[in-house]
Order: sequence, then C-alpha cells, then structure tokens
Amino acid sequence: MRTFEEIFAIAAERKGGADALESMLPEIKTAEEIRAIPDNRVLAGMTKAVFQAGFNWKVIEAKWPGFEEAFEGFVPVRWKFMSDDDLDDLLKDTRIVRNGMKIQTVRDNAILVCDLEDEYGSAAKCIAEWPAEDFIGLLDMLKTRGSRLGAMTGQYFLRFLGRDGWALGRDVVKALVREGVIDKAPTSKSALKAVQGAFNGWAAESGRSFAHISRTLAMSTD
Repeated sequence: MRTFEEIFAIAAERKGGADALESMLPEIKTAEEIRAIPDNRVLAGMTKAVFQAGFNWKVIEAKWPGFEEAFEGFVPVRWKFMSDDDLDDLLKDTRIVRNGMKIQTVRDNAILVCDLEDEYGSAAKCIAEWPAEDFIGLLDMLKTRGSRLGAMTGQYFLRFLGRDGWALGRDVVKALVREGVIDKAPTSKSALKAVQGAFNGWAAESGRSFAHISRTLAMSTD
C-alpha cells in the first residue's frame, strides 16, 4: 500500500499539478457546523439521497422545490406519523417523483431522526460527533436503523450534509484494489474494516480528511 503522499503525487500528475488537484477536493463542514443543522434538513437530505439513488440526479434537483412543498419542509415529527391518506395524496402529487416505496422511507427515516434526537439531542449532533475512526459504524447505523440508507446512498447523504467521510464509487474501489486494501467492492464487514483501517492510516499520515483522501484516490486511477 502506497503512502498518501505517493497517491497524491499520482493524482496530481494526472490532473495537471498539485494546485489543480487541491481545487477539485470537496468542501466539508466542521463538527460545529454540522451540529447546527436542523433535523428537518437532515431528513430532507436523507430523502434527496434516497430519491437520487438509481435515478437521474438532475431530475430530482429540478423537482426539489416541489418535494419541499409536498413534504411541508420535512419536519420529522410530522412525517413519523405519515398516514395512509398522506401516502395516497403523495402518490398523486405531481410535484414529486411518485415512487411509493421511496415515499414511505420518509416516514421510516423521520422515525430514525426523532429517535436520534431523543438519544443524542439531535440527529445532526449524532452525525457530527460520531468518531471518524469508526465511520463504518456510522454507515452501519444508517443502514440498519434507516430505510434505504445503505451502501452509496448513506455515503452520499453524509457527503451532501458536509460530514467528512469517503464515498466508495467505482474509481475509489479501483484504487483501493490497486493498493491491496481489498480485492473487490467491499460488502463484508472484514472488507469494510480493511477500508476503515486504510483511511485511518492515510489520515494519520497526512492530516487529510477522509473526503479528500477518497477524492484523491478516485483521481489517481486511469
């Protein structure tokens, strides 16, 4: 496994130099900034990630103001009690993408957000203060306690929220295979632990965020 400095050098050469590469790295929020995010914005972020999964992101983005109106600002305590009548109305609402299974995730994820508020003070506080060295634990919590928040959906939700973390897209997986961290897309607990260990090591070595490491890995591949 190469050092992060070596991987950064490969990516920089491919992208026109270190300065050019730096300009392509994602912005992330501080823990304090994430803690300040209201829980309705957390639920909105979960919902957008769920609806974007397997769908044209531009369509969801274009319709998003309609989603905000239809779901009345995504107040979690409102949607944890989604009724059958609510569901029927939403299935007829042309302001949104009328996918019944995805619509129902709003109720399930509203329950999760409310539960996290009870447990941590807010869902955002839970996400902000989850230890970086156990990022796989945060992903597993979203997958097991949320609805349709596993795999890339949960990773993109956290990235969009501003939480530091990786996104195991095709190019990142390709780079991790190249570096001998894993031998295929990581789905098992042992493979995800290997990914966590590699990111922990590169972060300790470089002082870089997981998000920057993830993007650099992606840009170091052909």
